[in-house]
Formats: sequence, structure tokens, C-alpha cells
Amino acid sequence: MARIGRPQERVVVLTQGEREELGRLAHSRSASHGLVRRAQIIVASAGGEANTSIAARLGVSNPTVCHWRKKWFEQGIVGLYGEARPGRPRTHDEERVAQLLRTVLDTKPAQGAHWTVRSAATATGLSKSTVARMLALFGVQPHRSKSFKLSTDPLFVDKVKDIVGLYLNPPDHAVVLCVDEKSQIQALERTQPILPLGLGYIEGVTHDYLRHGTTTLFAALDIANGQVLAQCRARHRHQEFLAFLKHIEANVPAALDVHLVVDNYATHKHPKVRTWLAARPRFHVHYTPTYSSWLNQVERWFALLTERHIRRGSFVSAKDLIDKIETFVHTYNADARPFVWTATSEAILDKIARLCKAINGTTH
Repeated sequence: MARIGRPQERVVVLTQGEREELGRLAHSRSASHGLVRRAQIIVASAGGEANTSIAARLGVSNPTVCHWRKKWFEQGIVGLYGEARPGRPRTHDEERVAQLLRTVLDTKPAQGAHWTVRSAATATGLSKSTVARMLALFGVQPHRSKSFKLSTDPLFVDKVKDIVGLYLNPPDHAVVLCVDEKSQIQALERTQPILPLGLGYIEGVTHDYLRHGTTTLFAALDIANGQVLAQCRARHRHQEFLAFLKHIEANVPAALDVHLVVDNYATHKHPKVRTWLAARPRFHVHYTPTYSSWLNQVERWFALLTERHIRRGSFVSAKDLIDKIETFVHTYNADARPFVWTATSEAILDKIARLCKAINGTTH
């Protein structure tokens, strides 16, 4: 099919590094909208798409496409970031901004575990609005933190490749089940009725509650169709886990192999459990690395159960809790969809490597 639009004067040819950097920018969720759009223009141009076609697809004008193509040829990736616009000169020079960033990034305040806008303004002599604007500009968020835990498993790499391989390329004539238990789910009854959601105000629940016992939910998530096989038990010993394995065996066709993704909880490695599994060759167990529960897809389903049902529920007894969990599972399975796993083992290991470098304070 003939291309529509004016022929491009020059062909955009990208190196491998430029292609990777532009691809990252073109799919970024944190970069500015304008920068993402410019990267998309260059990527499309490198693919041979006509200027008119690029403009129509991205919702920009044809001169805009030509402008950023010209910037690319003149300055490369740097040119896509644009130029300083005319306006009021900056009140503070680069050195004072750099001092602010060094203060926030490299030191701790005398009082408190992290810098606030007010404390940073006092320490640097800048106004609160300037500090807030500069921290936002450079993406510095001292008030936030996130948790992490690096695995100490000596077989971490092998286990990651094994489990990710199951997700991305499941074996033929087999079912892959992500298995775990959510223990000590509490049947909490709010002390007063829930105030319903209404126009102009949110749902209200009391901060206190009555305890009516607990239950443990055993679940096996089928990665192929997203359906969940579940059982509630009073305890979570090896006896209950073994009973759940028998439940799995009864519900999986005998002609299929069963690959189980489980964590390193002692119950899963009990001698009686190992003996039972050894007597059934069609069962294959894949243990996640230590501190790596994020590799087990059933954990994502447990989070859905908590968010949609348990956290804001009120249960008058443990049986009421169990009944409502079973109803949730039945409803979920009726319209289940599998989670889409996209991370390759190489991408995961690269991310771990970057984290290790950050911890060690190195960049290469």
C-alpha cells in the first residue's frame, strides 16, 4: 500500500542504544506528555511511517512532526527535551538548588527521620513554595518510602527462571497451579451498623469491632484460566495442607500433570507431604525463592479478596466469614480471567541487580 503524505527528506536511523532509550520514553508513565509524544514521533519515523500518518495517529500537526524530526537530526535525544522558554528569570541559581538537593538526599534533619518542605526551607533559607516546587521538579519525595526485601536464597536465579518459565511457557498436557494459604483471616463484626455510601459522603465504618474467631483459606490459582480452587480450614498445619493437595488431586483430570508453585513455609515441606508427593509422579513442586512471595500469582488473588471483600466486611461469626468467602470464590470463578504475566527472568534479574547497586551506592 502506498504511503500517504509528503516523502520524508531524511531517513531516521537509530542505534541500538537510541532505540532502547526512545522506546523507554515512548512508553513512560512518569515522563511529561510532550516528551513521550516526541519520542513516539521519532520511533514512528524510524519505522518508515510518513509524517502525515504520524500526525494523524498521534493527534498533532504535520509541522509539529517536521519540527521534532529536525530537532532529532540536529541534537539527538537531547533535542527532544525542548528548550528553555522565555519568561521571568529564575530567582535562585543552580548552586542553591543543588544545595537543597544535597541537603535532602544526603543528610537527615536533627529532628525527625526525613525532611519536610518546612524543615528543608528552614535549613536552606529558601521559601517553602520554592522547596516544594524544586522537589516536585526533580521527583524527590522524602516523605515517602517503600518496602523491599532481597532474597538470600542461594538458588534464587535458578528458581526465578524455573517459575517464570512456567508462567511464560507452560508445559503441554499439564496444569500450573499457584498454591498458598491465607492464614488467620479474622471474622470481625463492626460494633455498629455500616453507614451506607451516599451522594456527597463516603461509606462509614466503626473503628472498633468484635472478634468471632478465624479461618485459614487454602487456594490454588490456575494460571491458564484464572479460576481458583479454594477450601477454608480451621488451622493451617501440614494435615490441612495435605488434605488440600488431595482436594486438588480429585479436581484435576488424571491425564494432566500438576505443577505446583509454592513458597518455603515449613508445612509445604513436611515429611508426610513430601512422601505423599513422591508417591504421585504427576505432581511437580516448584518452590519460590525465600522472601519472594511476589513470584506466586495467588498472592495477587489474595490481595483482590482482601480489597474487595474482607477489609470492609462485617462478619457475625467464623461460619459467616467462610460462607461469604465461598460466595466470593464462586462469583469470581464465574467470570475469571488469568493474570497476564509479562516480566521475563532477565528483566527481573536486571531489576534486582540495579537494586543491589543502589544499596551499595554504586552505578556500575
